[in-house]
Amino acid sequence: MAWADSHCHVQYEGVGVEAVEEARAEGIERVITIGTDAEESRKAIAVAHRCDDVWATVGVHPHDATEGVEGIVPLLGERKVVAVGECGLDYHYDHSPRDVQRRVFAQQIALALEQDLALVVHTREAWDDTFAILDSEGVPSRTILHCFTGGPDEARRGLDAGAYLSFSGIVTFKGADDVRAAAALCPLDRMLVETDAPFLAPVPHRGQPNRPAWVKVVGEAIAAVTNVSAAAIEAATWANTARVFGLG
Repeated sequence: MAWADSHCHVQYEGVGVEAVEEARAEGIERVITIGTDAEESRKAIAVAHRCDDVWATVGVHPHDATEGVEGIVPLLGERKVVAVGECGLDYHYDHSPRDVQRRVFAQQIALALEQDLALVVHTREAWDDTFAILDSEGVPSRTILHCFTGGPDEARRGLDAGAYLSFSGIVTFKGADDVRAAAALCPLDRMLVETDAPFLAPVPHRGQPNRPAWVKVVGEAIAAVTNVSAAAIEAATWANTARVFGLG
């Protein structure tokens, strides 16, 4: 068995294919690199084509919702594209108007359903609207709440909706008791681990650009709060990554 990083941005400046090679040397053998607009989605696909153990998603981040979905639609049929997203709502920064965020999120849910792809959801300070739109549009059977930042209540809502919860380096942060509580109640068969590299480096690497190689630090932190072994987290998240992204 090996670790899988279910969400990072290998194509971003400061990460790169060398980070995949570094991760491979540390026992991370599946990497999902995430598109956030049409250009970054194309770059993600290019990286996936270069690396056997990397797969790509295509999506429009809520920050970029004003761009619309037209630029990502032609990319959905590309080889090694395994999900739509990341998409969703971000009411913390509001870089795009909220009504536009909601419309573009709904459109990407429809694309995931139409193409039978996984859906990668970003939600920040927008839980009620996120769940309302998912309920209205229909929750894809393989939906991931990426970089889960809620507490037990939000975790239960996500699990009840059928979603997987993906935990990042936030579980290692001093003030993240709610996130750790959510991880503690998440069933092993609905859990993923991610780095969101180059963002959110886990303790003891905070302040540095994050790396896919550090996903096992996240897994080990979850093991500590769930009272199961790191090997059990590794095995479960490896299998879940394959299942949710259709990797076989």
